[in-house]
This record gives sequence, C-alpha cells and structure tokens, in this order.
Amino acid sequence: MLNRIVVLDFSHYLPGPFASWRLAQLGAEVIKIEPPSGDRLRPFAEGRLFAAYNAGKKSVALDLKTDEGREQARRLAARADVLIESFRPGVMARLGLGYDDVRRDNERIIYCSISGFGQRSGRSLLGSHDLNYMALSGLLAQLADDSGRPVHPNVTLADFIGGMAAAERILAALFAREKTGAGAHLDVSLVDGLAAMMAGHFAIEHGGGPKNGLAELSGEVVCYQLYETKDGRYMSLAALEPHFWRQFCEAVSRPEWIGAQWAPARPGEAVYDGLVALFREKTLDEWRAFAETVDACLAPVLETREAKEWFADHRLRHLVRLRPDGAWTAAHGSDGRWEDGAAVPNTNEHAYLLREGE
Repeated sequence: MLNRIVVLDFSHYLPGPFASWRLAQLGAEVIKIEPPSGDRLRPFAEGRLFAAYNAGKKSVALDLKTDEGREQARRLAARADVLIESFRPGVMARLGLGYDDVRRDNERIIYCSISGFGQRSGRSLLGSHDLNYMALSGLLAQLADDSGRPVHPNVTLADFIGGMAAAERILAALFAREKTGAGAHLDVSLVDGLAAMMAGHFAIEHGGGPKNGLAELSGEVVCYQLYETKDGRYMSLAALEPHFWRQFCEAVSRPEWIGAQWAPARPGEAVYDGLVALFREKTLDEWRAFAETVDACLAPVLETREAKEWFADHRLRHLVRLRPDGAWTAAHGSDGRWEDGAAVPNTNEHAYLLREGE
C-alpha cells in the first residue's frame, strides 16, 4: 500500500517507532535515525522489545550534535515523504531540523511531531511518561480495584494509542497531499489520544451520569462480567445482546436466568451468586472448550504465553510467527505486508543511504 513512501524516523522508545513500524508493515521504507550509541530502547529486555517494533526498518546513525550529522539529516529529509520526531518541542528547530527548516528543501514533507502534551500547551515543556498521561486523562482511574485504588497497568497504553494516532494522521496527510500537493506539520499529543478514548465517559458524567461510564459495561451486571474458574483463572462473559444471554443460559441448563440478564453483579444477589458457583465448577480449559461450541460471547482471560500461541494458530488469523529467533507479530493482519523473517537492523547498518543522492 505504501510502496515507494520513505519515512525518516528520529523517534525513540515506543510511540514513534510503533507508528513507523505500522507504516513499514504497510510497505513504507522506514529509515531509523539513531545516535551513534544506538536507540535508547535497544538495551531493554535483551533487545527483544526493540526488535518487536523495529524489524523491517533500516538504521542510519547520526550525531545531531555535530554540523556533519545535521547536514546528513537534512539531506535525508530532503528526499523523504514523512519525517517523525519525538523530541521535546523546540529541540528539532534548535538543531536546524524543524518543520520550517525541512520544508524549505522539501515542500511535500509530512512532518509528524509526537510529544506528551502537544507543541504548544501549558505543559508542553514538562517531562512525563505513559503512567502520567494515563493518570491525567482519567483513564487510569477507570482501572481500579474494588477499593477504588488505581491498578498499575502493564501495557503503556498512551504510547501505543499515540503511535496509532500518529500513523492515522500521517496516512490522512499523505492522502491529502495526493490531492493538494502540499505537505503538513502534524502535532500529535499522547495525552490527547487518551482523552479521545474518554469522550464517552466525559459526556456521560457531564450529563449527570456515573463517573465510570455505562453501568452495563463497567462490571455492574451479571451478563457482562469476569468470573473465576475452578483452577483460579478467569472467564469473560459479555452476553449483552438478549440472544447471546439466552444461548448461554440454555447451554448451562439455567433457563430460569434468562429474565435476569441485567441483575446486579454483587454478592447476595441470587443470579450473581449462582454464576459465581457455576464457573467454579469447571477449570479454565473446560470453560474454554465450552466457549468454542456455544455462541455466547464467552472467552478465557489468557496470559501472555497463551495469547501468543493463540495468535500463532494457523487456523485463526496467524498474526504471530514463532521462530527460534523470536516472536514476530503482524500489525495489520492480512491487509499489511507480512514478511516472515524481516531483519532487525543493527545500528548504522544502512549507512550507505547517506551516499545515495550525493
């Protein structure tokens, strides 16, 4: 889809690289610009995290603190379609690589700046990370235990949602450029991406409703709930539509529950207590087998290893390839370019690109 589109990626860690990884899997040529010491993400998890989101890219090492490094960066930017950067606002401009600088040599450039709070806001120059963005957006308060204490997430949602938002904006700008011939400067804020996810919660609360969004989706009713199994694992039941709930009740031989779909999910309520007892009668594997035969929106809560193996199943979408050198995931399923064995670039492996076009 993005053949012959060249993306120059100056970003580090996760949001920018996740965006360019998604573009690479759509066919773009992504040139990763790293400092001579390598991307800051490379040392983590023995390089596996870097590999997961940078396979299929090219690497050029530049010292942007030197005149030579900045000049080499300008030459690469002059022939790129897209530039991604995630420095603090103003850093690229001070290096002579800001949008206005690059646009002088390349009017068609799609220049994407990713930051925590946007290029111009009251918090633009403040340092923050994913946990801060989740906290400020109101999203973290939604991930709370029974006592109301926020649960520390193991997935950096702001990074990945921000990366997806950046890729979305880049694709829209490339489409617009086909019509107008003009480039664009995209200001992508990580916290804004989370705020967009909270739009429904904001609207409900502002109208006098609960702070946790729809009661039907927040664990307050029996048909949309997590239930513990005999072996201490969990199943997710999400039978919101009446026909799914009916099919579940009939399959477990509890037709008397059909009229109690919206019963409260709290101890002391007969249907809830009955469901808790029911799920504890079988192990996760037994319920998993049951869920494959009954169309009732029932699914196991899988651990990382189990989910990895589930996505690697060739009978499904086969989004994950398991090989001796790692687990490789497709970003777009069958719509994207899936190269089994795309190489992870070594730092400055593709230095020859600096000589092209000289």
